[in-house]
Amino acid sequence: MVKNSNSAPDAAVLTELKDVIKRQAAEIVKLKKTVAASNGKEAAVAPSSHHGGPAEDISSYVHQTFLQVAMTRVGWLSIFLASLSLTALIVNGFEHTLSRQIELAFFMPLLMGHGGNTGGQTVGTMLSGFSSGAISLKDAPRIIIKELCSGLTMGTFLGIGVALIAHYVMGISLQVSTVIMFALPLMSAIASTLGSTIPFLCLAVDLDPSVIAAPAMTSFVDVLGLFSYFVIAQQVFRIFGLEL
Repeated sequence: MVKNSNSAPDAAVLTELKDVIKRQAAEIVKLKKTVAASNGKEAAVAPSSHHGGPAEDISSYVHQTFLQVAMTRVGWLSIFLASLSLTALIVNGFEHTLSRQIELAFFMPLLMGHGGNTGGQTVGTMLSGFSSGAISLKDAPRIIIKELCSGLTMGTFLGIGVALIAHYVMGISLQVSTVIMFALPLMSAIASTLGSTIPFLCLAVDLDPSVIAAPAMTSFVDVLGLFSYFVIAQQVFRIFGLEL
């Protein structure tokens, strides 16, 4: 009788132990599935070596000598430096306009610097998106249009503000202030559009956007922005009835 009375609790303990083991096994299976899903997401987000992010391998960059880094970049920089010579041709072509309204020269560095800053922000955003895997080539149309509208909006706010300060605080003539008001939105739109388009083009042709995008954007923005500045100036001066 004693033996039977002891066997009942033992059987209950064994049954409970089996239930605990089953629950633990189920938890382990669930945990394995969670880990596998997490690893899958990380693999999807991780930058790939082909169209997934900047082609310049950061790990190899760390071990490169300064001479290797310089030789990697100097070729493209030479090309973009040559393209910047077009700015001298543009200034020479509009020399008569500039000589009649010398105040235009005051704002040339401001416009070109603003274009570089605006485009630089966009390029930085694009490179970060490529590296994280959040942006891919299929997103190009939507992002380019968004950056165009964003640049135009920012430039409109800044153009109005700078024009008012230039005229009422700095004493710049109304016609030149008007030129600034129209030139800044266009410069911002050009910079934002190129800053988003060039990185996508680099990926599409298997070039390194981290090496090419920023200097290419700066070169094109300087040339196109300066040309647009003088064209806008000529049109505004004609509206004001000024002889050029």
